[in-house]
Amino acid sequence: MGSLSIWHWLIVLIIILLIFGTKKLRNLGSDLGGAVKGFKDGMRDATAEDKPAEGGTPPAPPAQVNAGQTIEGEVREKTRS
Repeated sequence: MGSLSIWHWLIVLIIILLIFGTKKLRNLGSDLGGAVKGFKDGMRDATAEDKPAEGGTPPAPPAQVNAGQTIEGEVREKTRS
């Protein structure tokens, strides 16, 4: 009784299809696929930015801000539209 047979899994699948319906499950699958694709694209872009261009000069380091500089401003409350 430790493992489930194929019949148990088929019954569970049928119950899930009856509860959620095929359309909602299809939308869930396409949303999940789009999220995975976006994550892969983001990771590919991040690794491309980390590698310096071959044969070229390395990029210049970012400019540093003076430590003694003070920026004054006013905090406003964020409102929801």
